[in-house]
Amino acid sequence: MTTDLKILLIDDEFDFVETTCKRLMRRGYSARIALTCAEGLTIIESAWPDIVVLDVMLPDRDGMDCLKEIKGKWPTLPVILLTGHASMQTGLYGIDCGASDYCLKPIDLETLVEKIVIAHRESRQQGA
Repeated sequence: MTTDLKILLIDDEFDFVETTCKRLMRRGYSARIALTCAEGLTIIESAWPDIVVLDVMLPDRDGMDCLKEIKGKWPTLPVILLTGHASMQTGLYGIDCGASDYCLKPIDLETLVEKIVIAHRESRQQGA
């Protein structure tokens, strides 16, 4: 298991990210929260996360625009899109823009962890 992963959760639903962050840390992962795209970009610029879980709806910026900026500056950083306002077209567009995966809220923690581990493993294999 890859519990040394540093996971950044970018989502404006505070209760969701706080609970998810705590549950990830209880499993041995390092996790941090950003409530806006701007906060998330600042954390990413510090080279902290190994993977990002990004909500599509953010208060300061469209999540897809945030994804494009992340992938433009850090193309090898895996990003999993997360939304409660989903459509197949949005998901496919996110994948086209560089997202590793796409999930619908509410998401089971086991499923999210599995997607995080897979996305991280695939990004390491591509970088090798």
